[in-house]
Amino acid sequence: MKKIALGVAAALMLSGAAMAEAVKVGIAAEPYPPFASPDASGNWVGWEVDLIGAVCKAAEMECEIVPVAWDGIIPALTAGQIDAIMASMSITEERMQTIDFSDKYYNTPTMIMGPKGMEMAATPEGLAGKIIGVQVSTIHEAYAQKHFAATAAEIKIYQTQDEANQDLAAGRIDATQADSIALDAFLATDAGAACCELKGAVADDPEVLGLGVGVGLRKGEDDLKAKFNAGIAKVLSDGTYETISKPYFASSIYGG
Repeated sequence: MKKIALGVAAALMLSGAAMAEAVKVGIAAEPYPPFASPDASGNWVGWEVDLIGAVCKAAEMECEIVPVAWDGIIPALTAGQIDAIMASMSITEERMQTIDFSDKYYNTPTMIMGPKGMEMAATPEGLAGKIIGVQVSTIHEAYAQKHFAATAAEIKIYQTQDEANQDLAAGRIDATQADSIALDAFLATDAGAACCELKGAVADDPEVLGLGVGVGLRKGEDDLKAKFNAGIAKVLSDGTYETISKPYFASSIYGG
């Protein structure tokens, strides 16, 4: 995996930076491979970490990565503790009541993962009577509560997706819902390959699942939004996005 060494809240010093103060870009403090996670030395690495550096450079911004607990990341933004969120946050109508978003920078399917050999469809009927694990304060928790709670035995909430994955591997839950790339990363590990498999994509619900992943921003920060949009557009057009993505993904995750 390609790595960029970044200490907690270490500045991404980029040549040609046009802003006097660093833009504080919040990422989730909980590991979410392959998007962002600390390596053995405590440096944050992953596709989203690489993309933050590339987008900020393209937009001629000096950026500083700040890990924030996922369930407090929007309050941290609105309180001014950070200036932007790049933490695989989906663009949803509910979130847009509180914050603004840039253009999307990726969009991948939402999947159900379960034990190998267990017949299970990614539908309310297919998950009837099952214990389904989801990460707190995510679109997956919202989706499961909306679509699966009536038929499931239990919707079990976890602080991190990794905890849900480990409980699935241990047989303490029957299924988990998450982004396909995050689940693929777990299935690529020895534990994931031994226990589990994807059962299919859930039915689309744009109201809950959103319109892809974007940079979260405070409302009214139009100049900063324009800079992020310009940076995203540039890395998409000049091949940087593809170059960054290739070591992590077999195909494009930008989506339609």
